[in-house]
Amino acid sequence: MIIGAGNAGEMVIREMQQKKHLQILPVAVLDDDEAKLNMKIHNVPIMGAIKDIEKVCINQNISEIIIALPSASKKRIREIVEECKVTKCKIKILPALYSHSSRMTHSSSRMTLSNFTDTKIDINKMRDVQIEDLLGRESINLDINAVVNLISEKVILVSGGGGSIGSELCRQIVEFHPLKLLILDNNENGAYEVQQEILRKYKNQIDVEVIIGSVQDKVRMRKIFETYKPQIFFHAAAHKHVPILEQNPFEAVKNNILGTLNCVKLSDEYKIDKFILISSDKAVNPINVMGATKKICELICQEMNKISKTSYAVVRFGNVLGSSGSVIPLFQKQFEEGGPLRVTHPEVTRYFMTVNEAVQLILQAGALAQREEIFVLDMGEPIKIDSLAKDFIRLSGLEPGVDMHIVYTGLRPGEKLHEELYTKEEGLSSTIHEKVFIGKSVALDTDMFFEHLKMLNVVVEKEDAGGFEMIVKKLVPSFLAGS
Repeated sequence: MIIGAGNAGEMVIREMQQKKHLQILPVAVLDDDEAKLNMKIHNVPIMGAIKDIEKVCINQNISEIIIALPSASKKRIREIVEECKVTKCKIKILPALYSHSSRMTHSSSRMTLSNFTDTKIDINKMRDVQIEDLLGRESINLDINAVVNLISEKVILVSGGGGSIGSELCRQIVEFHPLKLLILDNNENGAYEVQQEILRKYKNQIDVEVIIGSVQDKVRMRKIFETYKPQIFFHAAAHKHVPILEQNPFEAVKNNILGTLNCVKLSDEYKIDKFILISSDKAVNPINVMGATKKICELICQEMNKISKTSYAVVRFGNVLGSSGSVIPLFQKQFEEGGPLRVTHPEVTRYFMTVNEAVQLILQAGALAQREEIFVLDMGEPIKIDSLAKDFIRLSGLEPGVDMHIVYTGLRPGEKLHEELYTKEEGLSSTIHEKVFIGKSVALDTDMFFEHLKMLNVVVEKEDAGGFEMIVKKLVPSFLAGS
């Protein structure tokens, strides 16, 4: 079955009929244009509207559905996929006929989708419907000029540059022609891979350098600042796995808090323009170590804005689909091992966005940043992990509870049932970008705050668990509230 009786659908049918060796037989087309009903495309009948998917699938013994609607909104694609899921058919989608231009130009103030990139469909590149297609999130309109002003002809430092967020930041930053891109990571493999990817794509015309080092290393970080004189710092380096950090709280503090403090102070000393902290929804009313460390990092940036000429901004968002250690790769591994898929709780929800979306909005927030902002990204509605698991099974061509089971393992240490993106005290106000919001900072005694950080450093060096909990509780009152 082909969904869509437009040009794209016609090309798909033509390709199928010409490439008989693929053994794919188009037998039905559906389209919501009533004027096309009972017409034929290359002798394949248009049998109804999209609401008729299930009925036509049964009557025509359909085994595979191809969605050929490249101009449909993501919301509409999601609605169609939901209709298709009840059929148990394999669902595929036409590769996007629209794309960003290969080089973003500075003449346009908004990034828009280009015209058709090709007039021929390659059936071999037809892809399976993915979890991302079920988010139904529309493309982001990026204010190109603002991001160009942030990045172009500047020395950009990305810590954690080999990780999921950091590497995508590097990929998108080079589109805006930085003077030099510095990929900082203590993992040489990830950093090297993204560097080589960039050099291949841009044929060695981008000045991109890998720096191996830890944000905790004061001597190493000072040498980096002295040598390269970065102007914009995207700080994505962090330990992030909630259950692991519950068992390793001192390492969480060293890397997340003390590493951030080190970078923040050097940014002030070397007078960089902007420092952008990549934060997490787990920093909101945190009950776990990871969330508490990220919240304290946010507060460090907030307080440094009071005493520094450097602009410190925080960008806070939820889970990133497909990132290292996130739920989809875990489901994939469990699926390949024969199942079952493991979900902590049937009602647990999380906010999700794709890594591409997250990084586009990080760049947008960085461009908007002035002083002391907490930027909160529009994550859409929270998604039930249980529903995500069932969708994953269905999109793999199986039936949940029949072909592949789901087991509930219970919330792990430090986990919440539901995450939040901001507190009532912070509130949210809009910006000029419809998907970027600003939360208000909370008043603190700056001197007392930095005194507590000194005390935290001492108890971490001694690995004093009681002292650690006491000081973190003073800095973040919600900490341990869920224990």
